[in-house]
Amino acid sequence: MSKEWVEVFVTYDAMEAEIIKDILESGDISVVLRSAKISPYPVNIGKFGEIKILVRKQDKERAEEVIKAFQ
Repeated sequence: MSKEWVEVFVTYDAMEAEIIKDILESGDISVVLRSAKISPYPVNIGKFGEIKILVRKQDKERAEEVIKAFQ
């Protein structure tokens, strides 16, 4: 089994990222949120505001279906 993480969704909304993470995890899909934000500075411009949702490579297709249904 591959342990490689792949990006399935990008958002600028931390709440949306957490909701999607919770939905995916409730379906037994491991999730990692990755962000370039620097904690003490609330910079949300361009790439600094992105929150990437990553899943294991073997879960990519199923995760994309779940996210599509969520939207």
